[in-house]
Amino acid sequence: MPAAAADTRLRDLARLRRVRDRIDRDYARPLDVEALASGIGMSAGHLSRQFRAAYGESVYAYLMTRRIERAMALLRRGDLSVTEVCFEVGCASLGTFSTRFTELVGVPPSVYRRDAAGATEGMPSCVSRQVTRPIRE
Repeated sequence: MPAAAADTRLRDLARLRRVRDRIDRDYARPLDVEALASGIGMSAGHLSRQFRAAYGESVYAYLMTRRIERAMALLRRGDLSVTEVCFEVGCASLGTFSTRFTELVGVPPSVYRRDAAGATEGMPSCVSRQVTRPIRE
């Protein structure tokens, strides 16, 4: 790979990491590909293609996985309703939230809330995060 192409690739990877870090930090805020792309000086299409190539999933799928992970933690606490959790993690539609949650976790959020409350009690947080991480197939 020529030096100029390697430099461009490294710059693109650094910008993709900034997008991923922003999603990790701001998952509860309204985020869309266009806003994320303009924040790093890429077109939405280019960001989408590059993100999928680098991380193996779309920007939207990555965002929803972060939201569902956070929702799982909130539901395990048991002090918020499913609707409250939905809005707390940045989802605007309870239906979409429930559908994506069920796809990623395997059970609806209400069932998860009922069955998972206290399931990780006493477990170190680093272990509980690994055990409860949604699995994308």
